[in-house]
Amino acid sequence: MSSLNKCVLVLAIACLAPLVIAADDPAEERHERMEKVGDAAGPVGGMLKGELEFDAAVALASFVTMQQQVDGIGALFPEGSYVAGEDRATQAVWTNRADFDQKMSDFSAALDAAVAANPQDLEALKPVAQNVFKNCKACHEDYRSPGD
Repeated sequence: MSSLNKCVLVLAIACLAPLVIAADDPAEERHERMEKVGDAAGPVGGMLKGELEFDAAVALASFVTMQQQVDGIGALFPEGSYVAGEDRATQAVWTNRADFDQKMSDFSAALDAAVAANPQDLEALKPVAQNVFKNCKACHEDYRSPGD
């Protein structure tokens, strides 16, 4: 099996495998999901930077993984789940909830559009990925504490 096929297989397994995280710890689950989003974004970023050769299957698998991890993630930010000093989410998530929810919705919509676009070359990938990353960054600017 080629390394590309292994990469696609690993991403597919990550998409289909259920999260094995304690349901009573939303901070841990949202952290794990966001880590998976970041991991899935890596290959797309590498393609945009010219560090990786464009691969449509890998790009699509990355967007699908991100989409699945973001789906319903807003429920993992219930009132009272902020953990000062241990949480990458800032308190602004809870004090400006409507804006946070809108930004998460915009990010989700960008991912839906990326999956639907299924870019088949680097030129088609660029605007789709830029929209995804723009919406991801918009949330980070206000609702993610600096670190890592």
